[in-house]
Amino acid sequence: MLGKKKQKQKPRRPTGNFDTLISSRTTIEGDVHFSGGLHVDGHIRGKVLAEDGSDAVLRVSEVGEITGDIAAPHVIINGTVHGDVYASAHLELAEKAAINGSVYYNLIQMAMGSSVNGNLVHQRETSRLLTQDKAPSAGTDDALSGEGVEEVHEGDGGKSE
Repeated sequence: MLGKKKQKQKPRRPTGNFDTLISSRTTIEGDVHFSGGLHVDGHIRGKVLAEDGSDAVLRVSEVGEITGDIAAPHVIINGTVHGDVYASAHLELAEKAAINGSVYYNLIQMAMGSSVNGNLVHQRETSRLLTQDKAPSAGTDDALSGEGVEEVHEGDGGKSE
């Protein structure tokens, strides 16, 4: 295949505008409901929930922190989350992502250096992810291991029972 240039495939990333910015000098106490794009550089103490049926994108930067559960179709994390994450379409964990809680996902992309201290649960039925108040009980548990990522098993993950 001499003379042919390979076209680089760009990583699949949700596109769209980030309508709302929570700056690094902002702390929100209480639940946040959003649609469209939400970029978090600050701190949120409460649930972050995307509008039902939307194609919303939540991005948490490396200086962003959320203490509470997250439920959105597209989630990109490079900061810290203390709570469960429900990503019905796509979840991307960048190299500085740290999640202390369980992760429920349809598609996941993890960079070397990201960490999940909890369970990783693959969910094929995406519509149920955003409608559950509690962690979904159905589904297949997937344990991922790799360089820079701790191996996670059911019942493990630093939570005392």
